[in-house]
Amino acid sequence: MTALTDPEHRLPCAERSCDVVGIFIVDARGWVLLQERDEHAPVAPEQWGIVGGHVDPGEDWTAAMRRELREETGLEVPEGTLRIWYEGDQTPETKVRPGLRNHWQLWVGRADLTDDDIVVGEGRRIVFVEPSAVEDLDLGEATAYYLPRFLASDTYRELIASPR
Repeated sequence: MTALTDPEHRLPCAERSCDVVGIFIVDARGWVLLQERDEHAPVAPEQWGIVGGHVDPGEDWTAAMRRELREETGLEVPEGTLRIWYEGDQTPETKVRPGLRNHWQLWVGRADLTDDDIVVGEGRRIVFVEPSAVEDLDLGEATAYYLPRFLASDTYRELIASPR
């Protein structure tokens, strides 16, 4: 049985282990691009989340990152704009079935973009959020885990310090 015909593959990532790619883009102000998910989202409905999604069977991580970014935001950033910040098993997310874990690859980068450059392909809205406002948002579980770690990282400090 291939991954495409495996009934497990048809389940949403909330109910099975998935490879998941996420993207944190930082603008010139140091604000981070986040997605406000709508009520139809299979994971973290009506919460704020990371732009990204699952890696399709047979798809490599870079292709998945580019596809998810394009599908959700309409963006196609130049090669080298984004780099991998984190890769590993995501442990905080509560799954329907115990023992399921997602494997994450989080890409980050700085881009001279504004909210007007974003074409919302999924969710209620996708906007740049001021880091000090993050604590007031209802963050999805994975976002609540990874975003504060990213904002506290040397990588984030480098991104906001680099001239463009």
